[in-house]
Amino acid sequence: MIIPRTAQTAESVARHYDTLDRFYREIWGEHVHHGLWRGGRETPLDAVEALTALVAERLELKSGQAVCDVGCGYGGTSRLLADRWGCDVTGLTLSEKQLDYAQRAYPRPNPVLLRRDWLENGFAPESFDAVLSIESSEHMVDKPKFFAEVVRTLKPGGRFATCVWLSSEKPGAAAIRHLLEPICREGRLPSMGSESEYRAMIRDCGLELIGFEDLTAFVWKTWWLCLVRAVKGVLTQRSYRNFLLDPGNGDRLFAVTLLRILIAYRTGAMRYGLFWARKA
Repeated sequence: MIIPRTAQTAESVARHYDTLDRFYREIWGEHVHHGLWRGGRETPLDAVEALTALVAERLELKSGQAVCDVGCGYGGTSRLLADRWGCDVTGLTLSEKQLDYAQRAYPRPNPVLLRRDWLENGFAPESFDAVLSIESSEHMVDKPKFFAEVVRTLKPGGRFATCVWLSSEKPGAAAIRHLLEPICREGRLPSMGSESEYRAMIRDCGLELIGFEDLTAFVWKTWWLCLVRAVKGVLTQRSYRNFLLDPGNGDRLFAVTLLRILIAYRTGAMRYGLFWARKA
């Protein structure tokens, strides 16, 4: 595991997303996850919806199923699962501002969005037919407990899928020092695991791993687009410049993190993977 020099907590993750609320929506979009560019000509919205569609396919979702979207952000993925697949979706976010925006912009009964820590979720055992996590396990302080809660809340035969930021199996010292450790620290990741470490955690929690797909080649374009949007914002909007120049703002370094992540993907220091599994 890559561990940042400063400890990250659920509270620091929530503050990060609250502080950067506007910038996440303007730079990354309301889905707050990577896009999937299979053909290369997809629009950003097409790409993020394509990633959601791939996750839904791996989950084998059916209309009427109870689904939990762990780390739902602004609820973009949750709404898509409710509308396109007909699922009854519960989404969880740590961010007060993400939840407030989603409830104001999209008032509706399905999905049900909650501000709640997955590690202390309070759901009854066997509540869900499927659980998904698109880029939220990275923010979990206790990753084994993250998986234990997946097993506890899934019905027998239920499916789980997670899209994950992964470190390479044996990153060099320079990659750790200049890319992976700062990405964890600046992005509020308590740790970043490798493919083999995630496989071990899935196995140890009792899930049956069905498959894994390395999607790095199809998602890295996300960060090029984010970097372009960020630079455009800095050049055209004073509020962006003021945010970056404020020495009291501990999250302003995330602007540099955009470039680190892009370099990490392009050099192989970082990977992007999709795991899917079943509860026996």
